[in-house]
Amino acid sequence: MPVPGLKRLSVIPSTAGAITRRACAALGEAGIELAPLLARAGLTRQQVDDDHARISVRSQIKLIELAADAMQDELLGFHLARDFELREMGLLYYVLASSEKLGDSLHRAVRYSTIANEGIVLRFRDETDAAMTFTYVGVDRHSDRHQIEFWLTSLARICRQLTGRHLIPTHAKFVHDREKGTVELNTFFGCDVAFGADVDEVVFHRDVNDLNVVSGDPYLNELLIKYCEDAISDRQGGRGTLRSDLENEIVQLLPHGKTQMGEIARRLGMSKRTLARRLSSEGLTFAGILADLRVDLAKRHLTDEDLAISQIAWLLGYQEVSAFTHAFKRRTGKTPKEVRSERAISY
Repeated sequence: MPVPGLKRLSVIPSTAGAITRRACAALGEAGIELAPLLARAGLTRQQVDDDHARISVRSQIKLIELAADAMQDELLGFHLARDFELREMGLLYYVLASSEKLGDSLHRAVRYSTIANEGIVLRFRDETDAAMTFTYVGVDRHSDRHQIEFWLTSLARICRQLTGRHLIPTHAKFVHDREKGTVELNTFFGCDVAFGADVDEVVFHRDVNDLNVVSGDPYLNELLIKYCEDAISDRQGGRGTLRSDLENEIVQLLPHGKTQMGEIARRLGMSKRTLARRLSSEGLTFAGILADLRVDLAKRHLTDEDLAISQIAWLLGYQEVSAFTHAFKRRTGKTPKEVRSERAISY
């Protein structure tokens, strides 16, 4: 199923690295040694120092997560987006800021967002409202919290700055769960932010499409669009791995108990038979991917002391805690409670 606005993406999605460089700057200001964190994220200091060097999206996600842990900042992605200079986004920002109407800016964000980050593709609908939806490509959605919070926060800031108005979304949603920091996010967005949703999305009233962009310049915009078209034409081909796309769909449906292969295939725009054939050609099975993903997510959820074992079981699509415990022990050799206890002792 083609994604609107998606032209050609790298097999390993890359990013311009603005968030990575902001995170590194924050680590430096906090007096935290950068080299060990870069190494763990698969990055080098040379990549960070070179503003023109593109960075693996996976490495960026990992680096921000490590930085958040080191700084003990549960909302690092949000804080980075709230405080940085929007013009640091470069070409993408300026093509949006030179558009005539906000609706024009948002449509151009869809088309050119991959210049900034190939791992996130935007979709925009403006029939009944102005909704921007974020879709992960070639990257595991469940591995990220901070990068997506950076993006949604930045989008809200851009809409406000371009129009000179403090626009309030009607809805803001994230796929991941969050127990802490919700009040701060609600205050910024001006609405009750939803977590554990089925989509990453920010929605405004449809009227915002017709708002003038205060810095609009049609002549500059025409020139910048030519640069943007050249930039996206340089991106390499490929739409990410089948496994990553599959996992991203499964994660959204796990808590709802709808992780049947047929439903996932439908969401990916193919038949159940076609999906099975493609998985087989890569030496994969749907059941194996589902089991691996559940264990991976379980380990991540178990680090959150605010989540009860029963809640984790529900998030992973188990109807009974006993079923979760049995499946987890079969794959890891330990029960969820044992893993959580060991982690508590190590700290």
